[in-house]
Amino acid sequence: MTREHDVPADELERFGAYARETSALTVALHSRVAERMGLSPTDGRCLALAARAEGPVTAGRIAELSGLSTGAVTGVIDRLERAGYVRRVRDPHDRRKVLVEVATGDGDRFSPLVEGARQALREVLSRFSPEERAVLERYHRASIEAFRQRVVDT
Repeated sequence: MTREHDVPADELERFGAYARETSALTVALHSRVAERMGLSPTDGRCLALAARAEGPVTAGRIAELSGLSTGAVTGVIDRLERAGYVRRVRDPHDRRKVLVEVATGDGDRFSPLVEGARQALREVLSRFSPEERAVLERYHRASIEAFRQRVVDT
């Protein structure tokens, strides 16, 4: 169900400001978590992208998702592999292809680093009814899709 509505300039400005503030705080949080893991923010972001994939992922896909060059991603993977966060594995369907697999077992070790953010989100969401949360979820899904089309898929 897609409906188009005019958005007044003042609303657009407010929502843009909310998005910029949320983005800045998210970057700060991710940087803090990466630092505590002994990683640079870029390495932490690439690790997070690989961890969200459904199974091993190619370096090329990490490059697409991160916006980094494939050469830069190779360096990131080298550092993540040396730190024990990922390993390179052969693609079982094409032995010539190398995939990046996130090492298992570190999730419990680093979950305390993001627990504060998870608790803050829980507190905020508890202020909204299930119906309101459904609208918020619809908004976030639409935003993610729109920005992904303009950033990742282009």
